[in-house]
Amino acid sequence: MDVTGKVVLISGAARGMGAHEARRFAGAGARVILGDVLLEEAETLAAEIGADRALAVRLDVARAEDWDRAVTAGLDRFGRIDVLVNNAGILRFSDIEHCSDAEWDQVLSINLGGGFRGIRAVIPAMKQNGGGSIINISSTAGLKGFGGVAAYIASKFGVRGLTKAAAIELADHGIRVNSVHPGNVDTEMVDGLYPDFNHVPMKRMAQPDEIASLVIFLASEASSFSTGAEFVADGGETGGMPDLFADGR
Repeated sequence: MDVTGKVVLISGAARGMGAHEARRFAGAGARVILGDVLLEEAETLAAEIGADRALAVRLDVARAEDWDRAVTAGLDRFGRIDVLVNNAGILRFSDIEHCSDAEWDQVLSINLGGGFRGIRAVIPAMKQNGGGSIINISSTAGLKGFGGVAAYIASKFGVRGLTKAAAIELADHGIRVNSVHPGNVDTEMVDGLYPDFNHVPMKRMAQPDEIASLVIFLASEASSFSTGAEFVADGGETGGMPDLFADGR
């Protein structure tokens, strides 16, 4: 799982999973481009990591021009981009009957459209390098349905499909594309979402570093024959129903 010398562009990097991924990549010898609409927080993280290893850029993933600027800034500073982590995402709670067009469009534009724009933006740089790795952060919500979050579910299933299409198109260029499907991760996004985790066989949330380890694996040559694949890290949540006979019946 060697990522020494690689240049990694991470969206949604200012906090949560993206920030943990950035720290882990930098600690493993990579250089990181921290993209986020929360530019001040991204700049603080970049200063923590070090100017020689990190660059903060303003990145609204719903805007193609922001992606173009982020890629250009990364190339100007580090000379290449080897890895893209499409991490940025939002969660909104509405059932289908009450989900407005504006809310639907916002969730799809960020969660799915952001990934599409990111992939499109890094393709020329990765082709020039002779390859690369793109990691799309989906969710268990991209594998099964949940009520009350229709836009989120649709976006995360879309990320799964986009991953497979991109993997097929880019394989000849040495660019691998995979999706990661975390269950609940201990970040601000899921704070207070569940009173307990009895629906998870391991009876807990994931820690962000556990997801970051999987992302680094997919960025490294240790996963060199993996593309178009789904990597699940959910404590067993999607493996089946909890034990119905745990009470001895």
